[in-house]
Amino acid sequence: MKRFKSLCAIMATAMLCLASSANAQQKEDVSVSYPQIFIGVQGGGQITPTDYDNWKLLTPTASLSVGSFFTPIVGARLHLNGIWNKGGFANGVDDFRYKYKSVTTDLDLMVNMVTLFGKKYYYPLNVYLIGGIGMNYAWDNGDAFARQNMMNEVLTMAYEKNCFSHNARIGAQLDYNLSKHVSLNLEVAANCLKDRYNSKMSNRGDWQLTAQLGVAYKFAAKKKKKAVEETDTEIWETRQDTIWYDETKIIPKVEGAEVTWTVFYKIRESDFEADKQLAQIGAFLKEHRECKVDVKSYADAQTGNPKINMEYSKLRQEKAVKALVDAGVPQSAITSNYYGDTVQPFAENDKNRVTIIIASGLKDIDEKQIQKKFKTEEVRYRVK
Repeated sequence: MKRFKSLCAIMATAMLCLASSANAQQKEDVSVSYPQIFIGVQGGGQITPTDYDNWKLLTPTASLSVGSFFTPIVGARLHLNGIWNKGGFANGVDDFRYKYKSVTTDLDLMVNMVTLFGKKYYYPLNVYLIGGIGMNYAWDNGDAFARQNMMNEVLTMAYEKNCFSHNARIGAQLDYNLSKHVSLNLEVAANCLKDRYNSKMSNRGDWQLTAQLGVAYKFAAKKKKKAVEETDTEIWETRQDTIWYDETKIIPKVEGAEVTWTVFYKIRESDFEADKQLAQIGAFLKEHRECKVDVKSYADAQTGNPKINMEYSKLRQEKAVKALVDAGVPQSAITSNYYGDTVQPFAENDKNRVTIIIASGLKDIDEKQIQKKFKTEEVRYRVK
């Protein structure tokens, strides 16, 4: 929180200093008209890094902004960004990803570094440094909250319904003017949120990284002061304007998945009491096709004798298969076996009174591929 307050103070001071400097310079330039209002939309990808394969956590993101450049150097905008996000957890036995949603609203300061250090106040290509503060609202975190008790060493701060968080942003934007009113931009940004945002505790703030392409429409264009006309004759010319746009293609793909669940027993017990695991298996089967479920049951070697242990593992295997069938798993999709104490899957003896269930299947996904294209338009404009 101290760092957040310090960042706010620095940004406020910078805004006042830059605004004062820009206003002083603009008084000397009578050829440019401001303020210049704009609206913009952006789309791209975002990721919240954590101790997981971060490439698997990459999700699409979209933004909407409304703002104004008060001078050729300084501007501000209200920026709304969201809404998809992912987290992940792996401990060698369980490996899962959970989804949640969030929306970030920031008030950003934008400083044009090209006009700040340039000799004039209009350039077709501009570079903006961006800093902002605001709030983040996250919700729909049921996947992580459902696993809170099982994975309590990591997910002890998983929130059930929603989570409010501060947000501090720093970033940069490359903006190119296609025409008088339209520009394309590429923006990268890093957003700092509080630790609880991704349902994990790391004793430091979470970071959300974004990269987006966008388009902006400017309602007030830079205008040069009208020169004294030497003649009443009008002169018109034509030019070819280039307009860039994104073409999206959907590529169908098939993704394979395999998930493992464990059900442990007390000594001399074989009843299959695993409601949570059954619910997770049912969810897996709904999301995948061509599913197979493999059931293996064991007994520990340090109690009983080989004959009794073989019988216990058989009972555990039979009751596990029956519970799966009763829950709606097709009998034809299940393979099973029991091993008594001839195989010990775990180094810890008490864990070998266990049934291990492995589900595998295929999932159809649509992958979006964006290709940059352009077209030209003929524009007629008056030069005199």
